[in-house]
Amino acid sequence: MESRYQGIAASPGITIGTAYLVGFPEFQIRKYRITEGGINKELDRWQAAVDATRHEIENIKRRVAQEVGFKEAEIFNAYLHVLQDPLLVQATMEQIRAQRCNAEYVLQEIASGLGRQFTEAKDEYLRERASDINDVVARLLRNLTGQAKRLLTGAEHDIIMIAKDLAPAQTASMRRERVVGFATDIGGKTSHAAIMARSLEIPAVVGLKNITDMVETGDTLIVDGSAGLVIVNADTRILTQYRQAQQRNLQASRKLRKLKGITAVSRDGYRLNVAANIEFPEDVRKARKYGAEGVGLFRTEFLYMNRRDLPSEDEQFEAYCQVARQSLPYSTIIRTMDLGGDKFLSRLGTSAETNPFLGLRAIRLCLTYIELFKTQLRAILRASQFGKIKIMFPLISDVEELRQAKAVLNEVRQELSRRRIAFDKHMETGLMIELPSAALTADVLAREADFFSIGTNDLIQYTMAVDRINEKVAYLYNPLHPAILRLIKKTIEAGHNERIWVGICGEMAADPQLTALLFGMGLDEFSTEPSFVPQIKKVIREIHLARSRELAEEVLACATTKEIENCLQNQIQDKEGCDEKAVK
Repeated sequence: MESRYQGIAASPGITIGTAYLVGFPEFQIRKYRITEGGINKELDRWQAAVDATRHEIENIKRRVAQEVGFKEAEIFNAYLHVLQDPLLVQATMEQIRAQRCNAEYVLQEIASGLGRQFTEAKDEYLRERASDINDVVARLLRNLTGQAKRLLTGAEHDIIMIAKDLAPAQTASMRRERVVGFATDIGGKTSHAAIMARSLEIPAVVGLKNITDMVETGDTLIVDGSAGLVIVNADTRILTQYRQAQQRNLQASRKLRKLKGITAVSRDGYRLNVAANIEFPEDVRKARKYGAEGVGLFRTEFLYMNRRDLPSEDEQFEAYCQVARQSLPYSTIIRTMDLGGDKFLSRLGTSAETNPFLGLRAIRLCLTYIELFKTQLRAILRASQFGKIKIMFPLISDVEELRQAKAVLNEVRQELSRRRIAFDKHMETGLMIELPSAALTADVLAREADFFSIGTNDLIQYTMAVDRINEKVAYLYNPLHPAILRLIKKTIEAGHNERIWVGICGEMAADPQLTALLFGMGLDEFSTEPSFVPQIKKVIREIHLARSRELAEEVLACATTKEIENCLQNQIQDKEGCDEKAVK
């Protein structure tokens, strides 16, 4: 019987395959005593397992660096740290001596307690390491017991992996196996597994809560990574529909990739820039592959996450240089760290907040930890001489906050000038419009900025007072609410009145059904995930600015979301009718 489960869309695309439940393997460990004379031999066996496991992980890291990217490969540094952790490695050796027991029994006993400590830890960094520890322990036990790893390489069908969670090493191994998608009980869009899936372009849905209880190995699954939907044992009619949709997506993707070299020029000759949002320096290759015209949003949080130390100025400088050079002749917009909210940085020693999205995050955190902020600004300025870099401040709430951020930037400029360190003295400085207060005072902000980039994800969240990942109120998170569209229009007009350009980098930029509307409202740049770039270019080349302006006027005159949706739907139908007449 068909069942449907809604989760979080982690990696777009549609795939159909056979379910394969994955878990950390259960080992039948027998306890036995070691003689006094055999303890050194047992310690040697333990050390050999540690060495073999380290060799496995280093090989995975090397392959991921070659096939996916260096930043994704750095995820496996956490695994290597586990193998150096005295709480696991040294403690096992000590207990082998103390208990005179076999290594695998001692390891399992220690790992059980250690796993609970990490899972229940208050420190988010430690909680996130629980799955890493489980995977490392499983590899150690395999090497101790001689149990072969269960592989999927002999599978006769396309496999969809189902798991409570997927460790990065498991996700990274997908490429060699016949894995076409995955679904997990836990996780979010920024989890390791989701990041790896997007890098490998494998459809994935996470945060399904209990999918491992609802699915059995061998079930037929449909994974719609764009809609966050998993369908189990669909009937023939539904399977046929999704297979057709899958083929249409593949064909459309092939056609769209051919458009990568074209510019986004409307039928009446108006040019827009379509850039890419990226997470890591290696993502520039993907952006170029899809024809992005530069980087409209380079998120820098990866430099600070999943590590115990803070990134040095030189480490940041290298990352920014890499992106700036590879983006030429186009520009790169670097957003200063947007930490806080759902990206907690425990290394700063900040206390837990009741509502972190309304607390110390983004520019507020930067202006609280000035030296941390200055380190990033120095790295960005130093890198600016190697490409066309622009800098952007996130979550600005008013002009005073913008002035404070610019004052710190000017201090760093003066410092570099005194030290005779070169940088682009004409680098543009902009800000993200993410708060209602910023949109409502955009006229004031525009006088002191070189550009605006509208971050619609947060703008909708803060305007509607809705947690966008809370399923109970998700229905309120709607980009077509009249208030959202009016704030966007007000921001664009304010920017243009002061002769600065205005772009959009939120998820609205990736929706082709909204492209004509946003174009008609006056946007100068769309910045979206790389794979959506060709589609947005295609839509722009099929529309007229004059008609798009008429559409924007009609929509902005609507009183309700439903009226707006109907208006857009009529526009789509009118376009399809015109296309059919053109074909005839």
